[in-house]
Amino acid sequence: MKELISVVVSCYNEEEVLPIFYKEIDNVSKKMDNVNFELLFVDDGSKDKTLSIIKELAKNDSRVKYISFSRNFGKEAAMNAGLTYAKGDYVAVMDADLQDPPKYLYDMYNYLQEEYDVVATRRVTRTGEPKVRSIFSKMWYKLINKMSDTEMVDGARDFRLMRRNVVNAILSLNEYNRYSKGIFSFVGFKTKWIEYENVNRAAGKTKWSFWGLCKYAIDGMTSFSTTPLILSSIFGLIFCFIAVIAIIFVIIRTLIYGDPVGGWPSLVCIILLVSGVQLLCIGIIGRYLSKVYLETKRRPIYIVRETNQK
Repeated sequence: MKELISVVVSCYNEEEVLPIFYKEIDNVSKKMDNVNFELLFVDDGSKDKTLSIIKELAKNDSRVKYISFSRNFGKEAAMNAGLTYAKGDYVAVMDADLQDPPKYLYDMYNYLQEEYDVVATRRVTRTGEPKVRSIFSKMWYKLINKMSDTEMVDGARDFRLMRRNVVNAILSLNEYNRYSKGIFSFVGFKTKWIEYENVNRAAGKTKWSFWGLCKYAIDGMTSFSTTPLILSSIFGLIFCFIAVIAIIFVIIRTLIYGDPVGGWPSLVCIILLVSGVQLLCIGIIGRYLSKVYLETKRRPIYIVRETNQK
């Protein structure tokens, strides 16, 4: 009996690129005739014709399965749903925009026949991306790897092919606040990396804004590192020490020169600086508390409106 590869594809307003993606993945599946394919599309509350196109594909191809959310829950929720519903001996995660080239699935599958558990991909260039985004991305990877015990590979994509035991390990981490790049690294397993140059979208526009990527990066940092909390404590100790020195200086200066009032502008600046650091530290603590709050509420990661999965 042939082994089954489930391809999980997260979709949000991808009506322009879906027909192109389906054609590409269909060509790849025909070349890999030694295995069966399950194409699992996760509609993340799209507002365009994405779901209609997927349903039309499902009518003509029994391999096509779909899950449609009641609203937009985000890519992390879509990936989690896809992994949960996937039935394959191997599960691939990829985007519909063809920035994850389906042609690599052939090599991925062959590597898994060796000693590897996961075959993942990473971009070695960021050609076509805004320079500011590329610079911030490189800085973030350097920062997070210094702050976290879980290694984050620079340029890593979510595009990967995994054995069933790896998928089960990922699903065992049922946290509400999910950061898949960190989860993939956390579970470990023997991983083979495939490097390739950046590929631009085949059609449509990216759904990631610069601000959205910043929030995603902050989520990743607070999900896999407690260093920001340590830094806020260090800031507190430093400013307490500075305050003690400043008090001693003021007392000595007053005893010698008798001028306790002079220098008020600099005092105002110091107050503003310390207040800013305090608000920053409170914000860091608040971010962690908000994650604890959401975890304790035990809300579902996603809600399925309809599916043809059985």
